Amino acid sequence: MSSSWDSPNEVKKTYANASILKSGRVVFNIKGNDYRLVAKINFEKQWLFVRFIGTHAEYEKIDANTI
Repeated sequence: MSSSWDSPNEVKKTYANASILKSGRVVFNIKGNDYRLVAKINFEKQWLFVRFIGTHAEYEKIDANTI
């Protein structure tokens, strides 16, 4: 699957359950909220950097804004 987003609002249109954080990172819920993926997105360059992938329990132990 390929996506091209120009803003956080476009991410929300594609993935309604995604959470946009104040740091500009996005948290995606995977497999019915069993897993979380935290990504930093550079909209200008169309780059997505995966910062964290883990279970919901592991996610609760990190700071998604700074990881």
